[in-house]
Order: sequence, then C-alpha cells, then structure tokens
Amino acid sequence: MPKIEKWEKKIAWVVSSVLGGAIILTAYVTLWNSPLFDEYVLLAILVTILPPAVLDYIDYLWRRSIDERLPDLFRSIVQAQQIGMPLPQALEEASKRSYGPLTKELRKMVAQMSWGMSFEQAFESTSKRVNTVLMRRTVPLIVEASRSGGRIEKIFAPIGKFVESTLTLDKEIRAQTRPYVAIVYVAFFVFLFTVILLLKSLFFDMAELPIMGAALLTPEATSKIFFHMSVNQAFFNGLIAGKMSEGTIGAGLKHCVILLTSGYIVFKLVL
Repeated sequence: MPKIEKWEKKIAWVVSSVLGGAIILTAYVTLWNSPLFDEYVLLAILVTILPPAVLDYIDYLWRRSIDERLPDLFRSIVQAQQIGMPLPQALEEASKRSYGPLTKELRKMVAQMSWGMSFEQAFESTSKRVNTVLMRRTVPLIVEASRSGGRIEKIFAPIGKFVESTLTLDKEIRAQTRPYVAIVYVAFFVFLFTVILLLKSLFFDMAELPIMGAALLTPEATSKIFFHMSVNQAFFNGLIAGKMSEGTIGAGLKHCVILLTSGYIVFKLVL
C-alpha cells in the first residue's frame, strides 16, 4: 500500500471541497425549494469527505503495517549482530528481507548511510519520513544509546519487546472499543427504524384526517425534517465512532460515509 503524504491529503481536501461547493451552488441556483435540493446537498457532503476518508484510511493501514513490522526488523538486527556483523552491515542484510512498507524506508536509510550519512542522522531521517507513534518513541532511544558510546547492539532486543507489548496493548484497546463502535451503528439504525415507524404509522396516517391534516405538517415536510435529522446523526455519530476506535476525528470520515449512504438508501427505499 502506498504512503500518503500530508500535501496529498491537503490537495484532496481542497479539490473535494471545491467540488462539493460547486454542487451546492448549482443545486441552490437550479433546485431551490425542490425535493431534490436536499439530495444534492447530501451528495456534496459525500463528495467532500469521501476522498479524504479514503486517503486517511490508506495512510492508517500504511502506518499500522510499519509499526507491526518493527519487532521483526529489530529481531533481524539482533540475530545479525549475534553472528558478529557490525550494525551498518546488519541493517543492510535486514533491508534485503521483506517487511512490507518498512522495507522501502529501510533501504533508503541504508542508501543514506552508504552516502556518508551517520547512523544517527539516517535513523532520525527515517523517523521523520515514517512519523508513526512507535517510530517516534523508539528512534530517540536508539540514537541516544549510539551517541552515549554504549553497546548499541544491546538495546535492540529490549526495544523490540517494548514494541511488541505496545502493539499487543493497542490490539486489546481496539478489541475493547469495537463494541462501542458497534453501538454507534446500532443506535443510528434504531433511530432510522423509529423515524420510519413514526412517519408511516403516525404522521402519514394523521395527515389524511380532515381535522388533523390541516394542523399538522405535510408528509413531505415531515419527511424532510427527519431526513435532516438523520444526516446530522450520521455525520456526528461517524466522527464519534472514529474518535473512539482510532483516536482521531479524521478516522471517523469513513464511518460518516457509510452511515450517510445507509441513511439515504433507507429513506429512498422505504419512503
């Protein structure tokens, strides 16, 4: 999977926002007071958040793959040093193996060292390029151990165990938060079920009564209000799901897309 740079995410936000704004402007000019206006607004929202959501998820998978391969890399370095290889040669031998996306970054680091860059500078440069949580935690320890003049080969084994324990803890946290994300989805679909039930069994039937029909909103106006409520519920519930599952608001964009699309399909099929 490719690495997603920050500038790529910014371009995606700018382009998708411009397209979304153009759709809303077009709908405002041509479809104002039309039942299709709300659908075009929803389309604009989806067009705006879908590309950033896809890029954010790809970047999340790339970073997670990098972190999950770090224990294998440190283990390979320890094994190479145990047979007498110096650290630069151990890194070069490790770069010949497959560590997923980490392999490309490791080969860049080996190439930098072959051009005369010091071990500390090469490791720090790799940490800045990758910029994952575990890289930011482990690289300073390795660099400081190297600068202090100690036996740096002794530090890779405990750091590998630290990374493994951190990954295990992260998996446990994701497993514990998964039911809460499911609750967000269940709550949204329960809301949709309640809305459909109210519309079909209460508001639509009462609107047909001669007295009550004059006092109540029309079925179209009532459906519009509940549609707006479902869009708000889907958007903010999606952001909450992302914050709970992955710790960032941006991670909730994919949940927003799923919930918004599901809500629209339910309204179109049932009503």
